[in-house]
Amino acid sequence: METLIGIAVGLALGAVVGWFVGRSGSAQVRAELASQRQQAQAALDQAQRAAQDQLAQERAATQALLEQKQRDSDTLIENERRASREQAERTAAQHEALVERLQAAAQQRYVEAKQSGERLVEAERAAAAKQIEEMKADRKRLADEFEALSVKVLDQSKKTLLEAAEERFKRAQLSSDAELAKREQAIKSMVDPMTKTLTEVKKEVATAETSRREAHAALNEQLTMMKGASEKLFNETSQLVSALRAPQTRGRWGEIQLRTVVEAAGMMNHVDFDEQVSVDDQRPDMVVHLPGSKDIVVDAKVSFTGFLDAINAPDEKERAKKLASHARHVRNHVDQLGSKEYWEKFPSPEFVVMFLPAENFLQAALEQDPNLLEHSFSKNVVMATPATLVALLRTVAYTWRQEQLAANARQVFDLARELHKRLGTMGGHLVTMSKRLNDTVEAFNKFNSSLDRNVVTQARRFSELQGLTEIASPPPLEVQAVPAQKPDLYALPEPDTDA
Repeated sequence: METLIGIAVGLALGAVVGWFVGRSGSAQVRAELASQRQQAQAALDQAQRAAQDQLAQERAATQALLEQKQRDSDTLIENERRASREQAERTAAQHEALVERLQAAAQQRYVEAKQSGERLVEAERAAAAKQIEEMKADRKRLADEFEALSVKVLDQSKKTLLEAAEERFKRAQLSSDAELAKREQAIKSMVDPMTKTLTEVKKEVATAETSRREAHAALNEQLTMMKGASEKLFNETSQLVSALRAPQTRGRWGEIQLRTVVEAAGMMNHVDFDEQVSVDDQRPDMVVHLPGSKDIVVDAKVSFTGFLDAINAPDEKERAKKLASHARHVRNHVDQLGSKEYWEKFPSPEFVVMFLPAENFLQAALEQDPNLLEHSFSKNVVMATPATLVALLRTVAYTWRQEQLAANARQVFDLARELHKRLGTMGGHLVTMSKRLNDTVEAFNKFNSSLDRNVVTQARRFSELQGLTEIASPPPLEVQAVPAQKPDLYALPEPDTDA
């Protein structure tokens, strides 16, 4: 609206300037003034239409803003106020710019009119003064009318806009309240299961926390027990290492390991093996018996001081040095055991078994002395660890089982031969018994015939005279004892006692 007012003021100023420029009389000026008034009225109508258009645009904008239900009322009012302030600021800026342009144009035209009409100023000063007064009155009247009309239009537009905005705001508020209630109900329907789930989750978390604390307590207890057991194991291991450094303890431990391995192979003491058998001035740790009165001599050698020192060595150089010492000790034991020549004192193959109680002892020695195995074989010494010795002893046990099976087979053969002999004797007795049974049957039949002929006949006659029951005579026996049909039973050969 301020823009329209500025346009009207500019038109008025243009009319004044045009008066100074124009060369016609007051009638022409009045005609021009009337024309300018018509133009001002047209501009006013145009401004009113523009105001109506702007009002329609404002209504559309207000409708669009009200349709945004997510915005609350404070934001809507604040946006309206900010938009109004911005519109007013833009309008004021446009008005100031237009006034400045009109003033500049008027100044330019004034200069031009002054240059071209200085000659007419004095002659027409009185008429001009009168016309100026009339024009001032007309301008004041026009300005008053225009201002009144503008104020009226603005008041009416503002009132209508505010009423429409207030009505739409109320409808939007009611719709927003209903929508808010629906959303609250929808949110509540969504939140209630979540609340229930959260309650259950809290219970589960509490249960899990209780379980975690119990598990943590149990874990702490187990860790404490493990720590105690580890410390105990460390102390016992230290004591064991210290004890194993003593030669007597090492030897006893090697003998125990050897006995454990032999028993694991399924052998029994004093049956399959003997311990500490003394021959001359030699006493090996164990003698394993083989079938055929043969033996295998086993001697346990526990030399691992260098191995233990290598494990506790501070660096690789010292470790290699200690392992080399361990390999030399093993080689020395091989030489000593080979020099005893147990196969000369026992009925054993031409070798002796050197037992090492752990696999690591032999592996560490072989890493330092790769030719150790060939050297031991050249000395007729077989180095054995628990795994290889178990395999050897189980082979011996298998040989014993085969020997036992052969002995059982021989015993079965002897029993079969004795059974064969007794079956021959029984066949002879069976023939004799069958003959005697037949003789008995024949004697019975003869007795029966004699009884029937000499006794029963007389008895029947007596029964007929006395009216007694007739005496029945026994029938003769017709069954014959049949001996065995296979002649082999009677002709069994005598067993070969020399076999």
